Amino acid sequence: MKLVIVESPNKIRTINQFLGDNYKVMASVGHVRDLATKGKGGLGVDVDHDFEATYKIIPGKTKIVKEIKNEVKKCDEVYLATDPDREGEAIAWHLAVVLGLDPLKVKRLSFNAITSKEVKKAIENPGHINMDLVASQETRRILDRIIGFDLSGLLKNKIKTKSAGRVQSVTLKMIVEHQKDIDAFVPKEYWDISGEFGQEKIVAPLYSKNNVIYKPNSIDSKDEVDQILKELPKEFNVLPLVFSKRTSSSRPAFTTSSLEQEAYTRFKYSARLTSSIAQRLFEGIEIHGSFKALITYIRTDSTRLAPDFVDVASQYIVDKYGPDSYNGVNLGKKKNLVQDAHEAIRPVDLTFTPAIAKKTLNKEMYNVYRLIYARTIASMMKPKIDNVTTLKFEGNGYIFKTEAVKNEAKGYTAAYEDCGIKMVKAKTVELPDSIIKLAESKGKIVAQKIDTEKKSTNPPDKYNDGSVVRLMEEKGIGRPSTYASTISTLVAREYITSIKHTLNPTDSGKLVVEKLEEFFPDLMSYSYTSEMESDLEKIKDGDSSKQVLLREFYTEFMKQLEIAKKNMEKIKDEETGEMCPVCGSPLVIKHGRYGKFVACSNYPTCNYIKKEKKEIEYVEGRECPKCGHKLVYRTSRRGERFIGCSNYPKCKYTEGLNKPKDDGKSEDKLADMDPDGLVGTTCPKCGKGTLVLKKSRFGVFYGCSNYPKCRYTQKVSTQKKKNEED
Repeated sequence: MKLVIVESPNKIRTINQFLGDNYKVMASVGHVRDLATKGKGGLGVDVDHDFEATYKIIPGKTKIVKEIKNEVKKCDEVYLATDPDREGEAIAWHLAVVLGLDPLKVKRLSFNAITSKEVKKAIENPGHINMDLVASQETRRILDRIIGFDLSGLLKNKIKTKSAGRVQSVTLKMIVEHQKDIDAFVPKEYWDISGEFGQEKIVAPLYSKNNVIYKPNSIDSKDEVDQILKELPKEFNVLPLVFSKRTSSSRPAFTTSSLEQEAYTRFKYSARLTSSIAQRLFEGIEIHGSFKALITYIRTDSTRLAPDFVDVASQYIVDKYGPDSYNGVNLGKKKNLVQDAHEAIRPVDLTFTPAIAKKTLNKEMYNVYRLIYARTIASMMKPKIDNVTTLKFEGNGYIFKTEAVKNEAKGYTAAYEDCGIKMVKAKTVELPDSIIKLAESKGKIVAQKIDTEKKSTNPPDKYNDGSVVRLMEEKGIGRPSTYASTISTLVAREYITSIKHTLNPTDSGKLVVEKLEEFFPDLMSYSYTSEMESDLEKIKDGDSSKQVLLREFYTEFMKQLEIAKKNMEKIKDEETGEMCPVCGSPLVIKHGRYGKFVACSNYPTCNYIKKEKKEIEYVEGRECPKCGHKLVYRTSRRGERFIGCSNYPKCKYTEGLNKPKDDGKSEDKLADMDPDGLVGTTCPKCGKGTLVLKKSRFGVFYGCSNYPKCRYTQKVSTQKKKNEED
């Protein structure tokens, strides 16, 4: 018997279909080990001895590790088939160590798509764990642990905020700076001028004066408008028509970043939701009783496509859209810090069209799949071509200009149309024959009227998930696998809010950025963060060592940390003016996980907490069906509203409030909290349901959606201290 170990339970059934009875597939469900929380500063890292790391089994993973260990003893051969990236390589190394396997000799499987061909090819040609990749990931983890623990502790003590991190804090700075630009924006008034010409009422905006083109918003005074109106003649010369072609090229196939951006633009899906959906499409979906992987690996920064896929796709394009429709692979502009470890995100099987997918996938999966399908095909097709006819009216040096546009060739847009994705189209405008004749004869035309409209400039748009992901990529902040989780972390820490699809910094977020920029300027520098990513790449490529990077960073970081501990002003709790009834110390306003509360300033010596008297809110016209007393609205310790009996605790009748109807625009807040990335994965017990986040009075946990038929539960493995890191 041979054992194949993957990360996600979702992959088990998909891969099992391609392997014989001599193989068993098991899942580690992500990482099985993490840095311990002991030693100097609780870092789990010996900073005095080459930053040697100490690891421990993640809480909640002991049972999984034990089951895999027992299976390893029964098997002749073990294959580690974790995800084909730096994180996956590290998970494979941790598994090898925990299972007592030689990390340098154990067989490592890597496939970019979970298909029969790719899996069997990997089995026939196994590799080994890349220890340079492991070193790079371990260095990143240690950096984030040091920064997360030390900075989070400092900020909690000094300014009472929740956490800081290498990537999250710089991303937060980006959002805060943009909000400053919005707040400082001063609207500017301007005027638009347009004319309506001839009996045909051809509308054309003012374009230029004496060959000087009017820039947007350049007419900024009423006096200037009045002067222009005075100088405009009643009759204008119709200038000869100018004919041109306008081409619009396709964009490259999706990277992680561009997919998350486009899914937000098209469907308002958060980066976290898009990432979760794409992961499911990569791992495999049950279709007519079998499991099928629909797309290639989803964490990539490359736009290239595999040659064998290009061969198939080019023939598909020629057969469907004609012999002149194929244009080769559009790779786009080369960007800095591109690892190019994997090809772009693309469909695995072109015969599984969006039309077929719509019958089997849910709405969100279908939308993401057809977006990937259309973008991939379009990236290899000819540009769209429009014929443009430019018409100008000239008088006293002033020119009014308009265009007539007619599509000549759909080009790549045909692929989008076939997938039901609307493209922005230029409105087809055809010039009347009378106007064409006037242009040909250099005739004149009367301005029936001239319209002026007063407007004002708008502030910059607020950031959203898509724009933040784009800027993270442009500035070299984080990697494809961290874009979505970084935004989710900032929301969870209450440093930003996500309201109506816009990201807004909170007062806590602004304060964190202010203090970190003052005392840790390097850490908050975009270029410094980008350079650190480059240094991690050097370790991955074997051109640098973990110890050198960590030593240089740690020495300077600790100097800045000591200065901050001494000089950062500590924010005091706000006094209420009342005295503690227990010990007589002042009562102060504190901040807890459920909001503000009043407590004794002499904590922990005195644990007094003031209980706020809340006004009773009765449910109008309703009585308790159990005892007849009035029903009231109550709030649980988790902040959830419900209806209960006013005779509590003698009567414990409760009922939940109706949940708001899902309009498709909001997402499950619990899913956004998904700390281990397991929401949507197949239940490892029954194999029918999927894992969802649930709440009990003891906190959040994973459970099977097939409850009560399946009562599988799993603890959230994220540790309290780990929550303070990136």
